[in-house]
Amino acid sequence: MLQGIAASDGIGLGRVMLLEEHSLVYSDLPPAPPQEELVRFRGAVETFCRNTRKQAELLRHSAGHKEAQIISAHIQMLSDPYFCGEIEKRIGEGQRAEAALEQVSQLFIAMFLASGEDVIRQRAADVRDIRTALLCVLLGLKEIEVSEAPKGTVLVAKEISPSVAAGINPKNIVGIVTEIGGRTSHSAILARALQVPAVLGLPGSTTLLKPGSYVVVDGTEGQVLPDPDEAVILAYRQKRARFLRRRRQLNKMRGAPTQTASGERVGLYCNISKPEDAEKALEEDGEGVGLFRTEFLFMDRDRLPGEEEQLAAYRRAAAALGDRPLTIRTLDVGGDKALPYLNMPKEENPFLGLRGIRYCLQHPEILYTQLRAILRASVIGKVRLMFPMISTPEELWAGRALLEKAKVELTAQGEAFNPNIPVGIMVETPSATVLADLLARDADFFSIGTNDLTGYMMACDRNNPQISGMFSPLQPCVLRSIRYIIDCAKAHKIPVGMCGEAAADPLMTPLLLAFGLNDFSVAATSVLSVRSAISRWSLSAARSAAQAVMDMATEEDVNRYLQARPEAQPL
Repeated sequence: MLQGIAASDGIGLGRVMLLEEHSLVYSDLPPAPPQEELVRFRGAVETFCRNTRKQAELLRHSAGHKEAQIISAHIQMLSDPYFCGEIEKRIGEGQRAEAALEQVSQLFIAMFLASGEDVIRQRAADVRDIRTALLCVLLGLKEIEVSEAPKGTVLVAKEISPSVAAGINPKNIVGIVTEIGGRTSHSAILARALQVPAVLGLPGSTTLLKPGSYVVVDGTEGQVLPDPDEAVILAYRQKRARFLRRRRQLNKMRGAPTQTASGERVGLYCNISKPEDAEKALEEDGEGVGLFRTEFLFMDRDRLPGEEEQLAAYRRAAAALGDRPLTIRTLDVGGDKALPYLNMPKEENPFLGLRGIRYCLQHPEILYTQLRAILRASVIGKVRLMFPMISTPEELWAGRALLEKAKVELTAQGEAFNPNIPVGIMVETPSATVLADLLARDADFFSIGTNDLTGYMMACDRNNPQISGMFSPLQPCVLRSIRYIIDCAKAHKIPVGMCGEAAADPLMTPLLLAFGLNDFSVAATSVLSVRSAISRWSLSAARSAAQAVMDMATEEDVNRYLQARPEAQPL
């Protein structure tokens, strides 16, 4: 049995089709005169855009409009004046188009991979896909085709690019296995949209799995079983039948209220990174947006977005949601999210450095522009504003003071805005946890960011494989912190939500319900499973579980106890 990353749920049984990468060798080819190289490069870009539009249309029919935008975004990325400008600059200096493309692509790939946040690191895969597709055009090579794969095919590759995924027929492709990728990669997103089981991040799979061999792909457990015997095949066919039955049950949660077995209602919102993701949230039956990560509006570019550009993005998201809430987090930059054009100083420990609200308060002109845009968008729907990385009351006061200044200026200019826009904070630092009772006096709501909170409380880097096992929201100290934060919010009668990954963890569900969490904010694809998990717990059962757990000393004990509870078992 081979263990990888569980990226798309389900069980697939079929025969391996190995997708071999093209040899993109060009180093021994001399460059033509710069003007001819420029013409050749620009022609390749036009061909790439034309091919990409066709691929997006294919994906739109097989997976959906939002998934097609993953590929369409490649055209937008290629239209970035900095990306293409750097390539053309190097061509003008005498480089061959292929070499210039390769060098600039590697610069962008390195920049994105330097981030510790999966969503940002995924941009590196986008650049790799664009680079490969453009190199194929420049070298006259045909891109890999999978549309004619026979029924019962398991695709095995180093990486499945969105352009290759566009040709996948889910009636024929029963599984995907790759050496590169994780749950947030576009390969995983597209596999889930196509409902094809996928195991990603399995090193050596292109060597270990032979073309034509029979394999089982367990996308739920992240396992691949080469050459299974008849007994194993029968067991996994039965497991697949159970999985499909559960999927049908989950679909019944679509349109249902988000409530406990005893009838208590909670909010179930989505985390988004782009304005168009608000539409995806509604498609997945989310009840609003609990976190709009605005830093993605500031990336993939060579300058800050202006007020009008930001306003258009916030208005689009608010308009899509209608009367559903939209919580916009102000720029959360620094740490693992550096913006090259800001020339941010290199820090020895960026996670303890100038990040989030700290950076914005040292550069108030950036925050001020964003606050004006958010205020102007607040006349549409139910917009809320949230400051990230708050550590002290002074930071919240300073953010609010800048907001009041923006209100005064907008009033003088005759601009409409909601003067009573709710202002909340992310609670994700130990200091904010300890001071939660004081911060609740000046915040209209809390949102608990469990990713950073867990890392800081455990003094643990989840990307360090030597200690990543310690990174768990089920650690007793993290659970006690969460309970205290919620208690402080309740004492001051302000709502409290959670937008970290723990909000989608079914083992956390009873504890969060028992503590009194008001809102869960999760990835759009997790909405139905979280709603299902909430529906299996009565409030009395959740409180009973929480009472038992809060007396436990180890994460292992907490995990074992919660997994054994009958309510924790999936449908």
